[in-house]
Amino acid sequence: MPTINVQLAEYSELFMLIAAFIYTLAFILFSIDAARSSATIRRVEAELAQETEAERAALREKKLVAAGSADSTAGEPAESDAASADTASTSGVASDSTGDSDSAGGADSASGAELVDEDMAYVGTRRPIANVAIAFTAIAALAHAFAVIARGLAASRWPLGNMFEFLTGAALVVTLVYLIVLIRRDVRFLGVFVLGLVVTMMVGATIGFPTPVGHVQPALQSPWIAIHVTLAAMSIGLFVLTFAMSLLQLVQARREAALLAGAETRVQRVLARASFLRLVPSAFALENWSYRINAVAFVFWTLGPMITGAIWARESWGRYWGWDTKEVWTFVIWVVYAGYLHARATRGWTGNRAAWLSIIGFACIIFNYAVVNVYFPGLHSYAGLPE
Repeated sequence: MPTINVQLAEYSELFMLIAAFIYTLAFILFSIDAARSSATIRRVEAELAQETEAERAALREKKLVAAGSADSTAGEPAESDAASADTASTSGVASDSTGDSDSAGGADSASGAELVDEDMAYVGTRRPIANVAIAFTAIAALAHAFAVIARGLAASRWPLGNMFEFLTGAALVVTLVYLIVLIRRDVRFLGVFVLGLVVTMMVGATIGFPTPVGHVQPALQSPWIAIHVTLAAMSIGLFVLTFAMSLLQLVQARREAALLAGAETRVQRVLARASFLRLVPSAFALENWSYRINAVAFVFWTLGPMITGAIWARESWGRYWGWDTKEVWTFVIWVVYAGYLHARATRGWTGNRAAWLSIIGFACIIFNYAVVNVYFPGLHSYAGLPE
């Protein structure tokens, strides 16, 4: 059995701490960006108002020039027509300016479509604090990736052999998926939730499942670990994103209902005026994207914990299925998400019902990881924790 590279293991632990620290800074910056959303929205609306006024002024000038040329050829009636057109244009500007009220509903109808795209495409909204947070997240991901790779090299094995390694590896997957999605889609609104979950995962791994670099049990010394556990980490990374989106969907749906109802209660008034939620797509858009990502994650979960897990179990224990506690809960998670996808696609379960099913599925994942792995003995007791 190869020896442990102690120096490389120490570097791994150091860079893991550095990554956690930078993740925390990124989370703080995303939180500041969310808190400053009111100022961001006011600035964007002012810029939009200036652009609109400039366009209307140019249009009025063109109409005046056209009216002048027409007056030279057709006489006085053209001038009156131009004046009436100018009056109509001016009244349109006035009506638009009066429509820009302080109420949340008026602001949403006036410029909400310009603040966020329903397809999560970038619309040019400048958010420098969020952009700095993204840069910090990318730096932390590099340090985090080095820590994970160094841990594997130090032990000469795949670095996902216990709960500490799996949780930190899944946190890295969450970060990488979020950064990759950011290249094409404006999901900066998820930053405070995603980084909050990543920091929680890093802290939970360090405090709850501290495990020094070492060798793993013989059953884990198999090439299947690279496929089985990596696919599980990838699927959980995607499920983390959909969990955050489902939570936001529930809040956004309640805010939209409050706007339609006229914000009668105190909670409805608070939600209706929540500035941050104006930088978030509608509940319908969030639900659609959550469904798409859940479908991809479900494929990874099927291939990883279910199919490759059964093949690995046959190789290790001589059977594909043995009703081990971990196997049962892996199947429960698969059933919940399969039910979610089926209900969403064929039974028309959209909106809050779909969001709650997605949240229940993620709750099953948390239970499977944090409770089953620790408190339920079985063939999958690979937590790496001291007895």
